[in-house]
Amino acid sequence: MVSSSVPRWRPQVLASVSDLDPVPPAIEEERAQEWCPFVLWRPTALPRGCDTSVGTLRREAPPGRVEAQGRSPWSDANPAGYRTEISGGGRRLRLKQFLYDWAFPAADHPCLWGSATRPHEIGDGRVAWLGTDYKAHRAGSARLAGTTVELSVLEGEFTDHELIALYAGLRPAVPEAVPRVLATPFSELSYWAQHPADMVSVPTGPYHFHRRGKEHEGDWIPSDRVTAFLTAQGVPATVGPFRANSAATFGDGDTARELEVVYTTPTGDELRLTLQKTGGGRLEFPPKRDKHPAADELHTLADGRPLHLAHLSAVYGACDAFWQHPDGYELRLLGSAGTGMGRDPVLALAAALDTELRLAGHAEVLG
Repeated sequence: MVSSSVPRWRPQVLASVSDLDPVPPAIEEERAQEWCPFVLWRPTALPRGCDTSVGTLRREAPPGRVEAQGRSPWSDANPAGYRTEISGGGRRLRLKQFLYDWAFPAADHPCLWGSATRPHEIGDGRVAWLGTDYKAHRAGSARLAGTTVELSVLEGEFTDHELIALYAGLRPAVPEAVPRVLATPFSELSYWAQHPADMVSVPTGPYHFHRRGKEHEGDWIPSDRVTAFLTAQGVPATVGPFRANSAATFGDGDTARELEVVYTTPTGDELRLTLQKTGGGRLEFPPKRDKHPAADELHTLADGRPLHLAHLSAVYGACDAFWQHPDGYELRLLGSAGTGMGRDPVLALAAALDTELRLAGHAEVLG
């Protein structure tokens, strides 16, 4: 369910992988936005002494391998991305912006996976995280209107205050694009929903759950059928302020069948619900912790069933909840981070979902 009064966003894409730029071209954010299936953000306040900001665009193209700088070394996918290098006074950092769409963004900051992280409010309910990235660089991450914005320090030292001020100063490059991107279903923006590119086995949250590459198949429901599809499955199309944006089924042949629903708010907060017939897929109950630092709590639903909840911050999330439906299937609810996405709000959303699912009955797609 997305807004019908706002035109959907339709970014430009290259017709062939052979059309890829050998080197991503330098292009300012305002002109690059038309190539991005995500809201593109522009720095408005550079750190002290930094007077150079250069942005380069990686255009989207169909899957395939060619000799081109900036392409992923682990996949034949060619999604869009935007890289900004900020430098001056012997210091240098880079911002990388993209739609993280091959899995739920782990702990809402996947580039910081495995390191201790610290949340900081940056205004409008948003949170930026600081920690260490996979290259052992001082780094940061935030999701802004659904866009993953990663920061990595390449040279010199930057204070926490400078990095958070940089995040807080990001502004939409094309303000009128924001409501259009947010009104467009995830399945119409996602590269992996649009192309037969192999999935990547990556962590998705504090509890262990990885989808696997070539064995993985995802069937996305057409956008205009999402509400009717969910109603037929007994799955609510709204959860508090969240509305169903997209839905898909996933399976490994006949051995697993999972239903996944993407719920979003008008500002880009996200819930990701996964349902699976008990023992029939890749969700494990009780869940096992993955390696990212997080608090792990055990709660009970109204009828006494256990609900496992892990979170990075009780105030801001990101949260990961697991529980079992009495009709014989398992559920997982992931939440993005934000000032209204902490432990108590997500627990309340999980309880509301459980109540509606129990009243509606069994999800047909799970068999």
